[in-house]
Amino acid sequence: MLFLLSVPLFLLALSVSIQCFFAFRKVIKPTLIIFVLVSSVVFYASLNYGTIFDYGVVESIADNSITEVLTYLNYSTIIFSIVFGIIPSIFIFNVKLIYSSFAGEFLSRLKLLFGSLSVLLFIALVFYSNYASVGRNNRDLIGYLTPYALLDSSAKYLQRNMLYPPPHFELIDTKPKMSSDEERVTVLVLGQTARAQNFSLNGYEKQTNLYTKNWNVVSFTNMTSCGTSKSVSIPCIFSSLDRQNFDRRIANAKQNVLDIIQLAGVDVLWIANYNTSCKDACKRVKQHNITQSEYPELCQMSSCYDEVVIKQLDQKLANLTHSNTLIILHIAGSRGPDYFTKYPSGHRYFRPDCQRSDIQNCTNEELVNAYDNSIAYTDFVLAQIIERLEKLSLNKKIDATLLYTSDHGESLGEKGIYLHSIPYVFAPKEQLHIPLIVKIFSNNTDSKCLREAEALPISHDNIFNFLLGLTGVESTAYNASRDLLSHCRFSDNFQ
Repeated sequence: MLFLLSVPLFLLALSVSIQCFFAFRKVIKPTLIIFVLVSSVVFYASLNYGTIFDYGVVESIADNSITEVLTYLNYSTIIFSIVFGIIPSIFIFNVKLIYSSFAGEFLSRLKLLFGSLSVLLFIALVFYSNYASVGRNNRDLIGYLTPYALLDSSAKYLQRNMLYPPPHFELIDTKPKMSSDEERVTVLVLGQTARAQNFSLNGYEKQTNLYTKNWNVVSFTNMTSCGTSKSVSIPCIFSSLDRQNFDRRIANAKQNVLDIIQLAGVDVLWIANYNTSCKDACKRVKQHNITQSEYPELCQMSSCYDEVVIKQLDQKLANLTHSNTLIILHIAGSRGPDYFTKYPSGHRYFRPDCQRSDIQNCTNEELVNAYDNSIAYTDFVLAQIIERLEKLSLNKKIDATLLYTSDHGESLGEKGIYLHSIPYVFAPKEQLHIPLIVKIFSNNTDSKCLREAEALPISHDNIFNFLLGLTGVESTAYNASRDLLSHCRFSDNFQ
């Protein structure tokens, strides 16, 4: 009990020691106000969602659009920010500072610093074993030091992205080629924050896959993500670097699988739902970012339902210009916390569902129902895409493939954690275990073989080689051992 009581005193003394170095006449008030305002936001996210403000979270914040950030704005965040941020800032602003001589200020600063350091030293000596034990066994706690963890991560982000020159762009294959002139259409559907355990295809008790189950799809049950945020996962999916060696800065300075496939002569198109970013993975291929004005009947104030990508897909399939085409459909999927905005009212299969973005104020049943509705709606969209690929295959004798996965998973209150972006080493399985659904219309594929591979462990590291194999692109970057789908092709030209 005494150890627990010492923690707030320890943190107060630590804070005073740090801020002694910023307590100058014209600087102290703005500094403290900024600290308090930032701390109120960080405190809210940590308290309600379990967010740890490490480098990955800062990178995600920097990458997010204003519209995405505004999804976190609700009455709870406003009230919380007023009480813990704005009101204390007003008090700080109104404090009347009395300045003494330089010598007097210096002496006062030394006294304050000596006093705070003495408290730190005393607590460290008395409770050293407690702090050492807790620190070793709970290394993620450093991420909850408000606001210093955020400031440290922000400084690292700025240093890494603003001060370092970009590395030289590396070509990993200058002469990829198509293995044959066989006509193919490959559609990769890239979802958001979909976790595998909420798919009835994987054994979930609620029927969230009512539509795709009728198509006899293959669902890989042991699929994991490269990261817990899309800023990491999306570039990683298309990079030749595996998760252990992934570095976004290095990955951005290398050919990715889309570059290689396009260089081989395949028509590559990235179609994104409104306000959905590819995190630089698609910057060298053709893109179409759907706007609200294109399909106003399927859009709301800040988002569009994922049926908009089907509309755009129809246009592309009706106007194929190459014998080999790769289409990436980047959907909103189950991106939170406003899950209720990701599905139309006609797809509210599970009720009562949480109809607000401050999800911590919903019951667990309401929250899970809203999330499951978003999964079920994604399933509806996937079935619509599969139907179109089947028609394409039957009518034009084209090999057609659907590959669906998610950028990462999502926490829905398990162990008090919500949303995602927990550092990978500490991340719960809910944020790492993701779906992978495959449907292939081709006479060259053994469906029984695919079924037998459903339980094999795979990850985002495999997608690079899946795409090369499915599009029939021969490349020196191709690794057949990581392409499980290649083992199920009757005529495999890959070496």
